[in-house]
Amino acid sequence: MATGKHRTTKRSPGGSYTSTISTVVFMCIFILGVWMLTSNSYASSNKSTTRISQTVSIRKIPIDPPAFEDNPGDLPEDAIQPDDGSGTRFDQPATRSNETKPQAESIMGITQNQKVEGERTVDNTTEIEDRRRKGEHHEKENQKQTYVTDGDKTGVVNNEEQDISQEEEEKKNQNDTQKDTTSGNDKLGTMEDEEHDITKDEHEHEQSQGDDTSTDQIQQNEEKPVKNETHSRNETKPLAEEVKTETNTTTAIATIVPTNDSQVAAGGGAIMVDGSSSGIPVESNESKKEWKTQAGESDNEKERQQQGRSDIPKMADDYKWVLCNVTSGTDYVPCLDNEEAINKLASRKHYEHRERHCPEVGPTCLVPIPEGYKSPIPWPHSRNKIWFHNVPHKSLANIKGHQNWVKVTGEFLTFPGGGTQFIHGALHYIDMLQQAVPEIEWGKHTRVVLDVGCGVASFGGYLFDRNVLTMSFAPNDEHESQIQFALERGIPAISAVMGTRRLPFPSNVYDLIHCARCRVPWHKEGGMLLLEINRLLRPGGYFVWSATPVYRKNTEDATIWREMSALTEAMCWELVTITKDKINEVAAAIYQKPESNECYNGRKKQEPPMCKPDDDPNAAWYVPLQACMHNNPIGDIERGSRWPEEWPTRVQTPPYWLTKSQIGIYGKPTPDDFKADYDHWKQVVRKLYMRDLGLNWTNVRNVMDMRAVYGGFAAALKDLKLWVLNVVSTSSPDTLPIIFERGLFGIYHDWCESFSTYPRTYDLLHADHLFSMLAKKCKITPVVVEIDRIVRPGGQLIVRDDSSTLMEIEELLKSLHWDVHLTSSKNKERILSAQKSTWRPNIYATRS
Repeated sequence: MATGKHRTTKRSPGGSYTSTISTVVFMCIFILGVWMLTSNSYASSNKSTTRISQTVSIRKIPIDPPAFEDNPGDLPEDAIQPDDGSGTRFDQPATRSNETKPQAESIMGITQNQKVEGERTVDNTTEIEDRRRKGEHHEKENQKQTYVTDGDKTGVVNNEEQDISQEEEEKKNQNDTQKDTTSGNDKLGTMEDEEHDITKDEHEHEQSQGDDTSTDQIQQNEEKPVKNETHSRNETKPLAEEVKTETNTTTAIATIVPTNDSQVAAGGGAIMVDGSSSGIPVESNESKKEWKTQAGESDNEKERQQQGRSDIPKMADDYKWVLCNVTSGTDYVPCLDNEEAINKLASRKHYEHRERHCPEVGPTCLVPIPEGYKSPIPWPHSRNKIWFHNVPHKSLANIKGHQNWVKVTGEFLTFPGGGTQFIHGALHYIDMLQQAVPEIEWGKHTRVVLDVGCGVASFGGYLFDRNVLTMSFAPNDEHESQIQFALERGIPAISAVMGTRRLPFPSNVYDLIHCARCRVPWHKEGGMLLLEINRLLRPGGYFVWSATPVYRKNTEDATIWREMSALTEAMCWELVTITKDKINEVAAAIYQKPESNECYNGRKKQEPPMCKPDDDPNAAWYVPLQACMHNNPIGDIERGSRWPEEWPTRVQTPPYWLTKSQIGIYGKPTPDDFKADYDHWKQVVRKLYMRDLGLNWTNVRNVMDMRAVYGGFAAALKDLKLWVLNVVSTSSPDTLPIIFERGLFGIYHDWCESFSTYPRTYDLLHADHLFSMLAKKCKITPVVVEIDRIVRPGGQLIVRDDSSTLMEIEELLKSLHWDVHLTSSKNKERILSAQKSTWRPNIYATRS
């Protein structure tokens, strides 16, 4: 058998060299191909990102039932245009720079390589996905200008600086890519970021179109987590944070980017328009730095515990309402009937027991309705008679019936005269005062009046015939329900007392203050109570004292007259005249407060003393009384140094002391804010409230604006046969002096406490963005229960606020059997109107 020769596998030197070159060439080609593949993927991801944004922007969202349109009205051009002169209106979305037209691309087509199993991405496209995300970020950065507020640098970053920052960001992102691919959780986070970007672009497009979004969709958008949020030209983040609202809402917002640093400092360009599309911006943080609040002014302001909103159930069925089991029954006023607190008082000498003593937490029980209750008699007939069963009390009629205060006449309570000092009619008495001092000029020079110890408020009720607005008050005392009678008649009134605290009004605001047999000991305690009247009375204003010491000569009255005369002389009040009324057989002394400080400085004896310089005369919320006087304002632009314009000019004229150097509540110069606010509410009232909400305004007499700001809502209603009590929150900018200056009236109040009025005393309550503000301070349920307490059966409530807040209010009202109508304006601000029913539970609360 032949055996073959073994062959050696040995190459020649030349052949080895050739193989090495071939291998190197092959590897270069392979690397080039990989590089080209990677580059194409990166470019593709950029295009894909654009398609995602474009596709989402044209998705259809369900629309609510017909929405009420909030017309911007006759706003001044500077209130609805940006400060840079570009002509872009507040109520029209600006077009984004470099924005591409929407294209109908399929999201599924773009993401077809992505597969999700559980919480992990299981395909091999992680690196491509990360590159795509970074390309999307890069593209969005090219579409915006960045607004910065860093130290001394404030403005829009130029393109060169932006390009450098983009390149640095891109390099950083490329370095981060390798780290991102090492974790499945990072992959999931990437997908969540993309999901948020899609949702954000979708929401931006909805805003630009002005579509109305359904309640469910709005709630979903509010619950979306915010991650890696970017902003377009009209959504510059630092600026939005500078003037953001106090609430977290989905209201459509437009921002104006200032063109220079001075505009930012002044707040002129930092204006955000609320969702009402009205041209009125939301409150700016810049303005809040300049405006005092009553809570900040008051030295003895009550401390409030910060409470959340955990008491709001998810479903109306979770509410278990009970009737209040209290001694006062159908007339329960929580802050005046707090028996536990009143019983702990060390003294009642100064009427401390008639002052406010509120429960730590507002009650959530419901006040019963009197048996036989009927819809109130409309004004002006209600001034003369009311239904007896609505205020079923006879004691005052028994005590004062002979003085023509009030009488029981069948099923009515009637008011045939006026009061103790004018038993033959209030109008004759009112005209007598003007004849004695023609300068009073009811309804022109004298517009806003305070009636102390008003009884059933006939004086204020008949001053309406002279175009005068009167705030009447009296304590909840043995003259049972006198304030309740006044409010049932349709006359403005509150329960209050001249006790140990200042009244809840600013200084120098009342044109005239009146006291007819008001039983107030003005001459005692160093004149402390009369000095409180001096604080409230406008310089040059009148105090009318119609009481027995003026015209009777018995020992007691003569002594009081001597002491009162000495006190008023020491206060530099001028006794203008003592006028006698032969018909009513009474007399009235009319005093005038000085307009300057000359008399104060020239007194030989400084009694009463002047208040300390750090004592703020405007501090009024739970502030103790002091027996001292404040200097009169005398500067040319100091509030109170001039008399206001005559009525009705004053209602629409910005007060002279509002200067353009001061930033208004909405971020514009204050006089411009004032005018824009007035124009806004005129349009809203005429086109929305009068026409679209379906309210029967013929049955509306007593109205309260729970958050008044400048009083524009009340001013817009000035020609109707009704009155509006403007409430300025103690934690809001102190704008109440402006409201008085324009010939309207109002009061300070903290809505975390009960209001000082009887149940069933208001026909309409109006709350403009109040509840979202209150949510940071206290629980909302007691506030809604308080509304239910003070609104009459058949009465109305209008609430304007963000959608999430109104959803909670709606649940509460429906559980109380209110008839609720909820709608949205064209930019998704929600408006709720509701009507109270006569429903009440049949279970009483257990007494503690």
